[in-house]
Amino acid sequence: MVYLTRVEHFNAAHKLYNKDWSNEENKEVYGKCANENWHGHNYELHVTIKGIPNPETGFIYNAKNLGQLIQDVIVEKVDHRNLNLDVDFMKGKFTSAENFAMGIWHELKPHIEKGSVLLHCVKLIETHKIYVEYFG
Repeated sequence: MVYLTRVEHFNAAHKLYNKDWSNEENKEVYGKCANENWHGHNYELHVTIKGIPNPETGFIYNAKNLGQLIQDVIVEKVDHRNLNLDVDFMKGKFTSAENFAMGIWHELKPHIEKGSVLLHCVKLIETHKIYVEYFG
């Protein structure tokens, strides 16, 4: 099994809050991330797929095509957007890095898992101190 990872970057804003809690409760749990005026991140997205190289190309998947797929399916929807308000696959969800990585996985999976190639991991780096990995 060979693993291939493509890295893409985008910027997005969000606010972490529970609408059923008071502002004080939200600030206690989410701190600055509950800022009423939102806050943003320079995200780094690692998408790892796995498979057996095609004997005719040597690739499990063309890395250039994988990059374009990530751009079309994810980056175009989230770059310079508000995750809470503008991103269809995040509507009604907490916009934590954990939920965001899961949402990205579910958006990409139908486009990648064709034939013998499988989506292995979505790694989403939110800050230089925080990242999440989702393996489906």
